[in-house]
Amino acid sequence: MEREEKYTILRNLTEQEKYTEALKQAEDFLKEDEKDDMLWYLRGNIFKKQEQWKQAIDSYTEAISINPKNPATTMRRICIDILNFYDKTLYNV
Repeated sequence: MEREEKYTILRNLTEQEKYTEALKQAEDFLKEDEKDDMLWYLRGNIFKKQEQWKQAIDSYTEAISINPKNPATTMRRICIDILNFYDKTLYNV
């Protein structure tokens, strides 16, 4: 199976909110090629959609270590920003 086909499968499963199946596919694809930065990025997206922030950040970090120009750089920063956000006004309720 070509790389683009794998990416399409993962994107489609994620869009359909079939996260368990998407993660299984991502793991299977990564067993074939653990140095594919885009697979790590897409795996991170699956976790992000489920708000599993640590796993998302870990996946994005792996993608970045393989290819620093991967879009995971932005997504990792976004996840960290989400985790660092807090609303001070909520403390006064």
